[in-house]
Amino acid sequence: MSLLRASKIGQSKLARAFKVGYVPEHFSTPLAFAEQQGYYAAAKVQPEYIPYVSGTGHMIEALRNKDIDVAVGLTEGFVAGLGKGQDWFKIVGTYVKSPLCWAISTGINRTDVTSIDDLRGGKIGISRIGSGSYVMPFVLAKERGWTEPFKFEVLTNFKNLRDGVNDKRADAFMWELFTSKRYYDTKEIKYVDRIYTPWPSWTITAHVDLIAKETPETDTLARWLKAVNLGVEYFEQNPDEAVAYISQNLDYTAEDAEAWLKTVEFVRNVGEVDTGSIIDNTVTILQSAGVIEDVSAEKKNEFVHSVADSI
Repeated sequence: MSLLRASKIGQSKLARAFKVGYVPEHFSTPLAFAEQQGYYAAAKVQPEYIPYVSGTGHMIEALRNKDIDVAVGLTEGFVAGLGKGQDWFKIVGTYVKSPLCWAISTGINRTDVTSIDDLRGGKIGISRIGSGSYVMPFVLAKERGWTEPFKFEVLTNFKNLRDGVNDKRADAFMWELFTSKRYYDTKEIKYVDRIYTPWPSWTITAHVDLIAKETPETDTLARWLKAVNLGVEYFEQNPDEAVAYISQNLDYTAEDAEAWLKTVEFVRNVGEVDTGSIIDNTVTILQSAGVIEDVSAEKKNEFVHSVADSI
């Protein structure tokens, strides 16, 4: 069972409960370690972690509905949403510096899809409009020089995506490589190709209402981000424990967890946002791929709320 849950610490004038959306995959391990090691309690914050197996697009909706206050998700989904005028949240930090490797998968018996070229103008399964699984096909088309538009089939979650490529509701879908690999091993889906994000892969966002309520006395975001930093540090210093946690709680083999550890680089100070690589670069690529329209420099400045100075 995952360690992520509401931190059980005593009520305090300096401790405020808030809800954090996250994807229950291997990337969440430092968040769990921060709880396990008591870093949230020491920081006097009470995060309640809410899992979103369907990913970033669903968390953006949850932020809009105020079901969560903070979300840890994919950069491209958050930036695409902000670029489309979704102004109920801001980017407050960076979580993972390394790019995300998206595996492109199809049904195990799909003889009509044997290479990436077979997807040109095809139907792509996605979790939600605006999610990373929706954004990345545009990036793929841009990289390949394709002009034919994709058709999209909204399938909500990873299980439905796997089913969808087998029953031909979709020709392929994109999902993180190591999360997909288990289902290559069990012969449920078939690997086609891969594509990397040209930006840091995971960022942290917060609802504007939470940001507006922040005071030097509560400082909820800064306190939580400091605790997450310690969780990242513990993760990096204890790779064997990370492999054990991932393989026992998050549906990955120990071998895959070890392989993933060699590819991932978390941010040492998660409260920092490199606007050049995260905002400018991502906006430029998403614009060129046709995901969002032109965004002014003034508007891009509004995408980020800086917390770094408080950490």
